[in-house]
Amino acid sequence: MSRTDVLSLVDDPRPGKRPGRIPKWLRTPSIIASFAVLLAWLVVILVPAVIPHSPTETVGAALAPPDGTALLGTDALGRDNLSRTLAAAATSVPNGLLIVLAAAVIGTVVGLIAGFFGGWIDEILMRVADLVFAFPGIILAMAIAAALGPSVHNAVIAAAISWWPAYARAVRSIVLALRESEFVLSNRLSGVGAFRSIVVDLFPAVSGSVLVLAMLDIGSAILFLAGLSFLGLGAVPPTPEWGSMISGAVQYFDQWWLAVAPGLAIVTVVLAFNIIGDAIRDNLEPRLAENGGES
Repeated sequence: MSRTDVLSLVDDPRPGKRPGRIPKWLRTPSIIASFAVLLAWLVVILVPAVIPHSPTETVGAALAPPDGTALLGTDALGRDNLSRTLAAAATSVPNGLLIVLAAAVIGTVVGLIAGFFGGWIDEILMRVADLVFAFPGIILAMAIAAALGPSVHNAVIAAAISWWPAYARAVRSIVLALRESEFVLSNRLSGVGAFRSIVVDLFPAVSGSVLVLAMLDIGSAILFLAGLSFLGLGAVPPTPEWGSMISGAVQYFDQWWLAVAPGLAIVTVVLAFNIIGDAIRDNLEPRLAENGGES
């Protein structure tokens, strides 16, 4: 597989394909609906004015059912449940993205270094990854978050630490297959340094697979963060967060709206990201395999 093949994976002009036309897989109803859902949540995050009330403002009686004032009822402190659910998106979604970004960056760097240099460097880095893999992800994240103290930022750090080995292993396996390729060896023989070879030759080759893995992980990361908050290791009250809102609703089973609102919010976001991630995987990975077979 040549470097030109790798760099053309995402934008691959094929015979009969009109330049600038939106690919067919991006025009399917499920993908359009998923992007519409994410766009709606993006508006909520970027335009707080669409939120009816302040998430910390008391708007009525405690645990009031849905009515004209509070469309999704109020919580135990009389705060508007709809407003808190919408405001929580600004905490849950960006921090879920941050978990994936941090894990992908750390894992990609470690995988590139381990795969390129091999030897004792590869051995040390992969043994560290194995050590992290030895613990269930949620247990390791809980231990780290508990040690650092409950907060959203600490929960993000804990989750990223428990997730980066998956990216490191995926990237390392690709680099091991490519480091002896003609385009890498020819550049090395022409005097290109190790750092430049990693950045220019190998990073573009792994970026497609990292993108696929990251897109599939975003929904899981949001769910993972909600789980830590549900356990009291994430967002600290009064900061609204979907997991902590569900946790607070556990003791009020009769007030269904308390858990249903944040639960539906999690479902819509996670499902939208998963649908888009699956579509990207199905359309990008065959091309990765196809170009790999031509090397």
